[in-house]
Amino acid sequence: MLRRLVLTTAATLAALGAGSLASAAPAGAIGPLPLPLFSGPDKLTVTVKDSGNPMADGTFELTCGARTAEGTHPKAQGACDRLEELADEGQDPFTPVPKTRMCTMQYGGPATAHVTGTWQGRPVDAHFDRSNGCEISRWDAMKPVLPMARS
Repeated sequence: MLRRLVLTTAATLAALGAGSLASAAPAGAIGPLPLPLFSGPDKLTVTVKDSGNPMADGTFELTCGARTAEGTHPKAQGACDRLEELADEGQDPFTPVPKTRMCTMQYGGPATAHVTGTWQGRPVDAHFDRSNGCEISRWDAMKPVLPMARS
């Protein structure tokens, strides 16, 4: 929470400063892009299939705000807490595994997930599976946003 307040304050100051710098720039120069001043609550739709747990499969809504967790997600508060932890650590859990990364050839089961919406003021459209060691680790780092999956 404190991190969001600091980032919002920094973004406001950067945006205010960018205006005065842009007016001093030569004509045609591209100045800094404005940052969002308020991102609002995180709103995600999480769709899980073939997790091995029929109660965990389905489409769930998750809204994480200042000290609030709402929606149909079965572990909304834990999911919001985990996303906040990842943000505080400076991690983006929705970034795909780079295609050049070497991953162990193991199979973690048929579970798949699709997450859409907004997180930290940015659009999210991320796919998850358990097709190799990297993807299994990526999935596991998102628990309880994504459920425990059985292989």
